[in-house]
Amino acid sequence: MTTSTRADFAAPKQPSRFNLSPQLRFAVTMTALTLLGLLVGVAGQYLLNSPAVMWGGYLLAYLAGGIPAGREALHSLFVERKLDVDLLMVLAALGAASIGQAADGAILLFLFSLSNTLQDWAMGRTKQAIGALMNLNPDGATVRRDGRERWCELNEIRIGDVLIVKPGERIAADARVTIGQTAVDESPITGESVPIDKVVGAELASGTVNLNGSVEAQVLRPAGESTLARLVTLMEQAQTAKSRTESLTERWESPYATAVLLLVPAVFALLRYAFGLSVDAAWYRAMTFMVVASPCAVVISTPAVMLSAMAAAARSGVLFKSSAALDTLARVQTVAFDKTGTLTQAKMTVTRFLADDEPGTLALAAGLESHSEHPIAQAIVGAAREAGVSPVPVRGAQAVPGLGITATLDTGERVWAGNLRLMTREGAALTPEQQAALDGLNAQGSSSVIVGLDTRVVGVMGVADTLRPGIAQAIADLREAGVAHPVMLTGDRQQVAQSVAHDIGLTEYRAELLPEDKLRIIGELPGPVAMVGDGVNDAPALARADLGIAVASGTDVAIESADVVLMQNDLGRLAGAIRLARDARRTVILNLSFAFGVILIVAPLAVAGQIPLPLGVVAHEGGTVFVVFMGLRLLRHRL
Repeated sequence: MTTSTRADFAAPKQPSRFNLSPQLRFAVTMTALTLLGLLVGVAGQYLLNSPAVMWGGYLLAYLAGGIPAGREALHSLFVERKLDVDLLMVLAALGAASIGQAADGAILLFLFSLSNTLQDWAMGRTKQAIGALMNLNPDGATVRRDGRERWCELNEIRIGDVLIVKPGERIAADARVTIGQTAVDESPITGESVPIDKVVGAELASGTVNLNGSVEAQVLRPAGESTLARLVTLMEQAQTAKSRTESLTERWESPYATAVLLLVPAVFALLRYAFGLSVDAAWYRAMTFMVVASPCAVVISTPAVMLSAMAAAARSGVLFKSSAALDTLARVQTVAFDKTGTLTQAKMTVTRFLADDEPGTLALAAGLESHSEHPIAQAIVGAAREAGVSPVPVRGAQAVPGLGITATLDTGERVWAGNLRLMTREGAALTPEQQAALDGLNAQGSSSVIVGLDTRVVGVMGVADTLRPGIAQAIADLREAGVAHPVMLTGDRQQVAQSVAHDIGLTEYRAELLPEDKLRIIGELPGPVAMVGDGVNDAPALARADLGIAVASGTDVAIESADVVLMQNDLGRLAGAIRLARDARRTVILNLSFAFGVILIVAPLAVAGQIPLPLGVVAHEGGTVFVVFMGLRLLRHRL
């Protein structure tokens, strides 16, 4: 343990999660104008009895809702060589207007525009996540090259340059220490909760933070090949692999739209020439068929359910970034957890204390550690504060890198606190009881601090990262919710992982993992797989998993990479979110079955002339209302 004089450093500026891209701003504007036009048109038709207001409103709705959909339809038709629902919806709206049902067409366009806007809202997270990750890199570094010190931009740093890294600075490139000693916060890369002491010959990873000493380190790899750059590459690969998954809508929309568009002229021709109907009568039935067959209820079935479920989840502190995330959560069979900051609080606390005079020994240790900002030291000072113990004044406190801290009491006695090597250097020895306590701490993976007075050991303390409150119950609730395989993935030591897994009831865990290892293991676990994490090192795994879940206390990189965010850092909400997601998925299946059922029953009757247009509209819009209300009932859920 070392004394730390960690300097404050500004957190990297992160992109706002509430910024709207130009594409999304356009989509929101068009949807709002479509709704406005619809409301004005309905008011003019039914309240004001004003044709001018009515047609002005409907014209606005048709232009605002139809132009974006028409543009997409033409792109699909001429560029991708396929028909899709965009074209069908535009033609159905125009068909409704041609037989005097402009309001029905406007409603059709608004609902379709709304669903497209919701999809656009979930896009663009890849660039934001990667941008947030890149912000962990400093702008540059002080470098010694050819015997001269100079400031270099990140892309100017070369292999063989010597980085001069001061306390509080981020390390700009992978390097090896040549001069000096320090402690480094590696949690952004490895997830290790305790700062790592670095001496001559130790390697430093880019993106980590130098805490308490000035060091010089020779660059091993340029910035473009650094640890942080590797994380960015992993993020890009994971996001690209995920985006290739084809959605259910994309699979059925083109065949369905093609079938309906081919059937409309066929219906008209059949009625006109085979059954001898007049042109007006055949056109009326064909347009009624198109309106009834347009998948308005089908299109709104999923958004109505997903929006309601997402709102219910948000009210309980679980934020879904897309409806696809909600659907994926309903099918999850494996949940993989990061340890530090996810299952634990990423806060060191004193877990065990053995001493003949506990208050006196704690006061002695606090007096020493009050001269350090090291997380272990702060844990000891905090324990003394909570116990109401005042630190003993000491003089000449001095850090011994890699060993601990020493000082002198006013009485002239030498006092020290640190590890076994410091104890040996001070000529002290453990009693059998103290040795047993130390062995127990090592078996649990806890960091140990030995407190001594001259050549006598007066106490042994265990310091460890504490578990989140209620985490064991949260794991049990997940199993009850149907998650078959909860597993912990961590960069921490094997002993630490084993102790944490035992305490929270996990039977499966993997320890001492790098980001690449987590990414590989995610691909090997039985799926669908959800990954829960909070750190930069978790970002590739969060993106690679079928579903990424981040706690809000984590880094912006993890939050941007994840599909779901636990806003109150409460993993106990996760089981409730899974139950809600599964209920939502069942409701979507019911809605789609109902919507298609209405089309299959009403469309043939419309062709046969048994369903007049007003009744067809009632059946069509009634189906829409039904699926919307089925979705709204999910608002009652509490996680």
